[in-house]
Amino acid sequence: MMQANFLESPFPVAQVLDIDPSTPARYVNRELSWLSFNWRVLEEAENLRVPLLERLRFLSISATNLDEFYTVRVAGLRELALAGNVTPSIDGLTPAEQLVLINANARELMHRQQSVFNALNLALSDADIHILTRKGLDKADLEFLDEFFLDQVFPVLSPLAIDPAHPFPFLPNEGFALALQLEKIDGKRSMRALLPVPAQIARFVRLPSETGHRFLPLEELLLLHVGRLFPGFEVKGNCAFKVLRDSDLELEDEAEDLVREFEVALKRRRRGEVVRLKLSDNAPKSLKSMIMSELHVTDDAVVEVDGLIGVSDLGELVLDERPDLLWPPFTPRVPERVQDFDGDMFAAIRQKDMLLHHPYETFDMVVRFLAQAAMDPDVVAIKQTLYRTSGDSPIIEALIEAAEAGKQVLAVIEIRARFDEQANVRWARKLEAAGVHVVYGLMGLKTHAKLSLVVRDEAQGLRLYCHIGTGNYNPKTARFYEDLGILSADTVLTEDLTKLFNQLSGFAPHSTYSRLLVAPRTLRTGLLEKIENEIVNAKAGKPAGIQMKLNSLLDEEFVEALYAASNAGVKVDLVVRGICAIRPGIAGLSENIRVRSILGRFLEHSRIYHFVNGGDDEYWIGSSDLMHRNLDRRVESLVRIERPAHKSSLQELIDLSISDETASWHQEADSWKRVTSDKSGEPLQDLQGIYVKRYRKARP
Repeated sequence: MMQANFLESPFPVAQVLDIDPSTPARYVNRELSWLSFNWRVLEEAENLRVPLLERLRFLSISATNLDEFYTVRVAGLRELALAGNVTPSIDGLTPAEQLVLINANARELMHRQQSVFNALNLALSDADIHILTRKGLDKADLEFLDEFFLDQVFPVLSPLAIDPAHPFPFLPNEGFALALQLEKIDGKRSMRALLPVPAQIARFVRLPSETGHRFLPLEELLLLHVGRLFPGFEVKGNCAFKVLRDSDLELEDEAEDLVREFEVALKRRRRGEVVRLKLSDNAPKSLKSMIMSELHVTDDAVVEVDGLIGVSDLGELVLDERPDLLWPPFTPRVPERVQDFDGDMFAAIRQKDMLLHHPYETFDMVVRFLAQAAMDPDVVAIKQTLYRTSGDSPIIEALIEAAEAGKQVLAVIEIRARFDEQANVRWARKLEAAGVHVVYGLMGLKTHAKLSLVVRDEAQGLRLYCHIGTGNYNPKTARFYEDLGILSADTVLTEDLTKLFNQLSGFAPHSTYSRLLVAPRTLRTGLLEKIENEIVNAKAGKPAGIQMKLNSLLDEEFVEALYAASNAGVKVDLVVRGICAIRPGIAGLSENIRVRSILGRFLEHSRIYHFVNGGDDEYWIGSSDLMHRNLDRRVESLVRIERPAHKSSLQELIDLSISDETASWHQEADSWKRVTSDKSGEPLQDLQGIYVKRYRKARP
């Protein structure tokens, strides 16, 4: 059908490295690769081409990411190491060896975060946004803060003396507190105290200002008012600290009531072991010793911070009132065909398949599709998967409305979506109360596929409409997640989805599909067969090439398959946002593989798989990355794209992503390199900027 340009483009000269292709060194460690990704996020906070407050947001995201990494990934490795597990990962490192490397890398990353914050703080001040300390307050500020403290903060606090009668309190995951060494003003008594800071209180207090914006960190406010919290005492020493706990959930898949089991497990999560303690670097030795002892942490879990503890909280300072320091406003486009049919989604879809590219095209089309289905008297059934959705989800409301109108509604809810478990349990209860048939997928498997199916009774009989996407049914995140989705009434595809939903509800476990690859049964084998087909074609002198755009590539079977393809002369282009276990560009191993990474205003999230297939190009999109969990422990789906126009759109997206004229990170054999300008020093084009500009110019 079409031959991709990349088959003719030159690849970087292969590097000759001291790597034995037969050893685990052929793989990049998963955890270190993830840390490399978070370094790239932090680099965006240093990118002067990014608006100032957006740089602050990137800094906050990098800190949030690192906290979550410790509470899940590091927590798991720590547990293995403590149990004496010496089983190496695919790259040959034991859990203990990985922890040593992670610890060193993460400490360096945190140090850089503080340096970036210091630089951004100066820039914020120049922009009339000030983060103050107690020393920078005037009389009017103190009067305001005194009233604010009494009205908004004091009633929520629980100041605690620490002594035999008052034991050290429990601090939940991400708990933040001040530890105080106090002495009676008359000098006759001293004591240690703890001031847990409730998560419900904003980290930064906004001060009145006639011009600009002024903020005081909450801990500074608390230290100002120690006298009210501990009357008659003064502070002789203090420190702030933050607790990160093991947040991985363990539960029994065979539990009789999976929802109830999760509710119990969520309560256990709050009390997981401490995996990291972030502590002020000037902490008095006695306070530090007390905190470490009470939390049962050793030196390797302690990070002394010279600067702001809780960098993730800086997201509070991304001010909507300063649009001059944010990305320019962007309104997603409504596809022309929907406008041509006066907003009738079913008529637009009947004409031909629609490929949507979010956030450049509005996710409201998907919401509208389901909302119209809920209200349409001709619709008799709706089937929907839900992995993550928004707190005020219009999709949930549409499903409830449909059920209350007497339609058959099936919701496949994944209550094991990490850190969204509680919300999903709540949604499940609400949907069940409205009469929706709620199921939780297949035992032992997370349902991660993004699927909607609508059954409509039309003049010619029942007609089915569907949506398959690469991202969650979450209207809020869809505004800043880059994703793809297809709306279709194709009978072959809707029959596939009917079979898949029947499988998810407990029927037809061995279905076969025409336009879908479905994990865990056919997706792994199907993609591996396509890679092998490219190898066969290359050896036969036929056009052969592989391109993938995805979030993570870790599965060693696919790494080996792509190495084999490279050695057979198949050109392999990978656009990987996050984890990538492949070492590209190594002579004799991966000289025909190149890897790019794109970060920017939007989170690159779509998955595309392109196989040249002897000139009859195949394109697949869907929910699955190439990781063990996606391929073997989840229900995932990829859909084959049929329309030539849609194939061209996908090819253009890949071409722009890997182009040497596009700013990106280039993965080298053992590191990542940021490339933002050409050889003459001219800035390279921004991928997301290209699409924003294009859709702004489109018909309103």
